[in-house]
Amino acid sequence: MINRIRHIRREKGLTLADVAARCSPPTTAQTIGRLETGTRQLSLTWMNRIAAALDVESELLVRGEVAAMPSYVARLTDDGAEALTAPRDAILPSVLAGSEGVMALAVEVPVGQYRAGDQVWLRRIEAADFARVLNRDVLAPRPGGRFAFGRMIDRDESRIAILPPDAGHRQIVVERPAWIAVAEMLVRKL
Repeated sequence: MINRIRHIRREKGLTLADVAARCSPPTTAQTIGRLETGTRQLSLTWMNRIAAALDVESELLVRGEVAAMPSYVARLTDDGAEALTAPRDAILPSVLAGSEGVMALAVEVPVGQYRAGDQVWLRRIEAADFARVLNRDVLAPRPGGRFAFGRMIDRDESRIAILPPDAGHRQIVVERPAWIAVAEMLVRKL
């Protein structure tokens, strides 16, 4: 489920720790971070607790029917896929216009087949569809607001294995990802 917790928290000038302390009963900043990024599922109970902590109606925490502007969710560096320090809107190629669950990965350094300056456009899929994207490049959320990017080489009911695109790296195992995004388009400047 896509939520607006981070957006509302930042608008109110609160940190993750502030929101965690305001929850009743109090929780940890790490838990709030996981709920914001979707690495932990936002249940109705959590939605009500966080809404009360942010002093807003719970419905405001969930994105409405209007599709939001696609955004970069991660960047690819020498150290692998990393979360962005600040959100960035992405200009959607016309062939993906109107699509839901579309996001972009900015490639900042040459890694495997990808060049610096590339944009990898991905489409978010749910757990039921994970099997159909074996041997495709995917982006998966990891704990702590991190990501894994590379070829999905294995999966079972509770985990997926991703092989990073750069030679010599070991596979990354992601336990129970809430979602993954499969690469659909590479945009490269000439």
